[in-house]
Amino acid sequence: MKKATPANYKKDQLYPKVAGAVAELMQADKIVSPVEVLITMQRLERRQYEDWRFGRIAYLERVLVGNLSKANRILRILRLHAEALQLTPSWTAYCRWGKRGRRARLRFSKHGDPNVERAYAMHYLTREQQRQTSRKDSTKDRDMACDAVEASF
Repeated sequence: MKKATPANYKKDQLYPKVAGAVAELMQADKIVSPVEVLITMQRLERRQYEDWRFGRIAYLERVLVGNLSKANRILRILRLHAEALQLTPSWTAYCRWGKRGRRARLRFSKHGDPNVERAYAMHYLTREQQRQTSRKDSTKDRDMACDAVEASF
């Protein structure tokens, strides 16, 4: 299949797996994030995800199962499916765990393409989760979760 569009994404062979992973995450009342969808789809191991979060892996795409074009299709299908479910997109900063002082921002892709990085960092919230998150965010600025968040992103 060529590029997934709003008109044809449900016909893609990856759509049932993506939709199933989203349904599983929503049933568990979790925020739908690309990383959790990839873990649920068994395209990423939880241990490798944690290694990446601790900075032991340079970029997340390095340890994904399958080729990068499939990963990009999964991200696109996820975005289109989340729009169809009327989930609210919310960008999230991913910072290195376990390091004292300045916490470096993590990379998802080898070359750091802003569109790819944004697609991986986009979480999707239900209206209830959005209300709960906005209450928490009123006390601290979520965008400053990393000391190293660049203003240019």
